[in-house]
Amino acid sequence: MPLEAVDKGDPLALHEQVAAQIRRAIADGEAGPGDRLPLARDLAAVLGVNRNTVLRALHLLRDEGLLEFRRGRGITVTGTSEQSDLLVQVHELVRAARRSGYRKSELIAMIEATEG
Repeated sequence: MPLEAVDKGDPLALHEQVAAQIRRAIADGEAGPGDRLPLARDLAAVLGVNRNTVLRALHLLRDEGLLEFRRGRGITVTGTSEQSDLLVQVHELVRAARRSGYRKSELIAMIEATEG
């Protein structure tokens, strides 16, 4: 799973950048269901961030259903490339809405209005 150091000048929070890289790796098929992720400290070293930043990103991805934490077995990918790709698009939509000045409630209302 090739990852790059995060851009500390990017306005996107560091943990969000880490999560985005892992999401993209899943979406691109570089990490698939059942694959184990490297240890948080190893990811932190590669990405140039604090271990706690990586852990925060991993918890976010767990909450999204892309990762599973198992004591003694590490962190494994549970999400599919399709699920990850959709989450990437959702995050891009949310960022675009924020840049355009829309609040979360307004974005939700727009989505609900498009349901057929």
